[in-house]
Amino acid sequence: MIRIPPGAAIGLIVTGAFFLAALLAPWIAPYSMTEIVGDVWEPRSAEHLLGTDNLGRDLLSRMIYGARTTIFVAGMATALAFTLGTVLGFTAAVIGGWVDQLMSRGVDLLMSIPTLIFALVVLSVMPVTLPILIVVMGVLDSTRVYRLGRAVAVDINVQDFVEAARLRGEGRIWVIFREILPNALSPLVAELGLRFIFAILFISTLSFLGLGVQPPLADWGGIVRENREGIVYGIPAALVPAISIAALAISVNLVADWVLGRTTSLKGGRGV
Repeated sequence: MIRIPPGAAIGLIVTGAFFLAALLAPWIAPYSMTEIVGDVWEPRSAEHLLGTDNLGRDLLSRMIYGARTTIFVAGMATALAFTLGTVLGFTAAVIGGWVDQLMSRGVDLLMSIPTLIFALVVLSVMPVTLPILIVVMGVLDSTRVYRLGRAVAVDINVQDFVEAARLRGEGRIWVIFREILPNALSPLVAELGLRFIFAILFISTLSFLGLGVQPPLADWGGIVRENREGIVYGIPAALVPAISIAALAISVNLVADWVLGRTTSLKGGRGV
């Protein structure tokens, strides 16, 4: 039986609640995300549990649909970043030579430019759609995953069990996916949680600056941007998505730490 620490349990519950709300958004949201149902910035009531936003839309419904958009974009960008960064990093470590140098210097070039500025420049000249956002975020974030994956793979690549696999006649694909990847899971799992949180913050920042998720779609950063003027009048509409971003970031961190501890303690395979 798996024993879950209290912190990890809280993280699982909060993370699961956010993901469940995102998945079931059309069925659990009281209203649609674009329907105007009242006056501007109405206070909380039985009809509107979180009040209304700057246009009179139900804030709870906007938050639920915003969770779906934010988590989807961040999740897909993280998946792309890990797929691209891990495969390229492992490949560079296994092949070595000029291939490693060329790929590593290219990554260094991308990382030398601040990520937010790079994204703003690219998105300012391209149509801002969800696929474009996912690709831009995924490619930029893959540079961090590449550096980690390559560093871990370089250490594993010189281990005896990898040399034994080569002597058996195994090819590079076998070495990457059957020898290196299983022994690199612990740092990758830890990085996965951090990269997902970074993606949440990144897409929220882009939306707050007007180059992220575009209306009529809702996302948490966009909700903060739409309702930021209400803070001057003591209206908490902009604080609700900000608190949700912080809660999701903390809960994912708690889960990632627990998973990291389990993968470290249970990993008893080759090369350990």
